[in-house]
Amino acid sequence: MRALSLLVPLVLLGACAPKTEPPAPALALDCSQPFEALTARVTAQTLTPAPEDPAEPYRFFSTPDGKASYLITKPGAPGHPAIMMQRAVGADVVTTGCPYGDRAGYDQLHDYLDGLKTWRRK
Repeated sequence: MRALSLLVPLVLLGACAPKTEPPAPALALDCSQPFEALTARVTAQTLTPAPEDPAEPYRFFSTPDGKASYLITKPGAPGHPAIMMQRAVGADVVTTGCPYGDRAGYDQLHDYLDGLKTWRRK
């Protein structure tokens, strides 16, 4: 009985705890929008940017839950301008994107991202 009397206040305190909101779903790419507008919409989300590498002509951003990542090209990148998204779907990673620039460069970038899915540190 004493254990029950100690448990009741804990249950009541738990009921008063603020509810955590589930994370907002990652923004799907809408390639009908111009590059600049879609870039602004993507980066307006709560995202974690990867450290910027001045030698790389693109930026990576990930959702807080790690289930989606975006690649946004900078001038000089293959296929620029382009935005790509990788989304975890079950045990697979699906890559989609918006090729605003040179299609051959975009395909090269897409192949690069797909290659990262199977890369393993040795």
